[in-house]
Amino acid sequence: MRIHALPTQLVNQIAAGEVVERPASVVKELVENCFDAGATQIQIDVEQGGTRQIRIRDNGCGIVKDDLALALSRHATSKIASLDDLEHVISMGFRGEALPSISSVARLTLISRTADAECAWQVSADGTEQNFDPQPDPHPPGTTVDVRDLFYNTPARRKFLKAEKTEFSHIESLIQKLALARFDVGFVLNHNQREVLNLKPAAMQAAQEKRIAAICGSAFVENCVKIDFAASGLHLHGWVGLPTFSRSQQDMQFFYVNGRLIKDRLVAHAVKQAYQDVLYHGRHPVFVLYLELDPALVDVNAHPTKLEVRFREGRMVHDFLFQALHRSLADQRPGAALVAEQIETVGEVSAAQTPLRTPLNQQTSLPLTMPESGVDSMPQRPTPEAFGAYRYPSERANMSDVAEQITAYGKLYPQSDRVKPNIESAIPPLGFALAHIHNIYILAETANGIILVDAHAAHERVTYERLKQHYHNRAIVSQPLLLPIKLQVTAAEADLAEQEHEFFMNLGFEINRSGPETVVLRATPALLAKADVDQLVRDILADLATHGVSHKAQESINAILATMACHSSVRAKRKLSIEEMNALLRDMEQTERIGQCNHGRPTWVALSHQDLDRFFMRGQ
Repeated sequence: MRIHALPTQLVNQIAAGEVVERPASVVKELVENCFDAGATQIQIDVEQGGTRQIRIRDNGCGIVKDDLALALSRHATSKIASLDDLEHVISMGFRGEALPSISSVARLTLISRTADAECAWQVSADGTEQNFDPQPDPHPPGTTVDVRDLFYNTPARRKFLKAEKTEFSHIESLIQKLALARFDVGFVLNHNQREVLNLKPAAMQAAQEKRIAAICGSAFVENCVKIDFAASGLHLHGWVGLPTFSRSQQDMQFFYVNGRLIKDRLVAHAVKQAYQDVLYHGRHPVFVLYLELDPALVDVNAHPTKLEVRFREGRMVHDFLFQALHRSLADQRPGAALVAEQIETVGEVSAAQTPLRTPLNQQTSLPLTMPESGVDSMPQRPTPEAFGAYRYPSERANMSDVAEQITAYGKLYPQSDRVKPNIESAIPPLGFALAHIHNIYILAETANGIILVDAHAAHERVTYERLKQHYHNRAIVSQPLLLPIKLQVTAAEADLAEQEHEFFMNLGFEINRSGPETVVLRATPALLAKADVDQLVRDILADLATHGVSHKAQESINAILATMACHSSVRAKRKLSIEEMNALLRDMEQTERIGQCNHGRPTWVALSHQDLDRFFMRGQ
């Protein structure tokens, strides 16, 4: 059998198999070309879910007449000219495949005009890259690409398309994602001559959040945190949802690298780790995040659809994303943004002064310590000012644990001798306790309304964070094994264990290679003495091989600390005095991630004056 060259149209149809999967794929490629053309307004008209027609018009720079034929030819582009350009690419497109691939499976018409041209020029293409005959057209400056009868000449591909409603839903979802990538661009989406989306350019943050609300819902904007972190040449900014505002699916996760929407396992792993002990089981976080870095540090030429990228410094990117998200969630404590001004009375506090952000599922988080029994080391009885002023007296700072405080306060204060808060002093973010409802929930009055606290869940988080802090401050204690454990692994895993010897030592493991496919475990972290360390080491090696980093050991340690915190926290039905409840509220204000317990359940909710008035129709 002789070797022969494939016809040009067939070559383009093969390429279309990778680039053009469904109508939404056509829209993606063409809208990204609009971005590269500098467009500030894009209109997308779709008929019958995109199978009959997709017409996209922009007000970009346009294409000169002499380049129209090249634009419809394979591997022709204005965006790169050398390997160096490819390694530093910042444009959305660069492969020069989209237009010829689309024209090979649909009837494509291209109309374009530059700002200095007397008129626009129109050409049609069928994927053969021949017989181009530009014709004048009255089109305004910019470009229109009209794609009709998608897959008309490849009926087998057309059979794989779904119903019209389904195909259009993919297009609508795509436009929403692209609209979040470029706030400076306006979008209009019409389906069957009916307007579905009309998004104006959004330069200011308020306008950007309005666009996010239109796409993700107002609840996301009300329950998210604006973040902005920069380090080591990396810049992460955007919005992350509070842990209690989560989803059952990963359908509201938008991550952009240098303006390009991507899906990446390394990014997904870093986000999962950041939410690891604050998210309820089976739930997924929501976020709109933008990572900016030197284009040379990321390879966007990993897949024809450009949805996947490769980071040249994967571990550095992973650690940066984890730390940025971890800190942004930890810093959401009650009163974290409270200014130093003193509030005279509850009645004089305005909505602008309130220390609480007051979404009903408010989040927060922080440190911990081992509970100790007895009250011999308790400080002298606090003065009334300890509860009446928004400050944390030095004598209370010496208490090692809330469980100890609660036990001690119960012994030091009889019910008839409660300290009454001095509401004329500054009001703490979580206010002052009023009652212990059903011996489970703390009711407290704040400057802006009331809050309800699940005493056990809140105390559990306080204790857990203190245990973690104390554990790490003392460094990880390693315990030698009486009988070393020999593990049979692959040669690649043995190489990895040898290369990451220092990493394992920092975790409290002593691992030595004893053969081509054998490692010996001689010591483990003391807290994991009863754990399945054999499987744990294998999991760590698997993580290192896949992501370049592993938190498996830390997760196992944290799981033990979480269990200890849960068992040592105040139990439901245990009646708390006013002083005990105030002690817990003050510790909550100083604790990171306090908005949810170790299992991801909310620890407190807030109701503002406006919420209460609405319940009783006051002012209506």
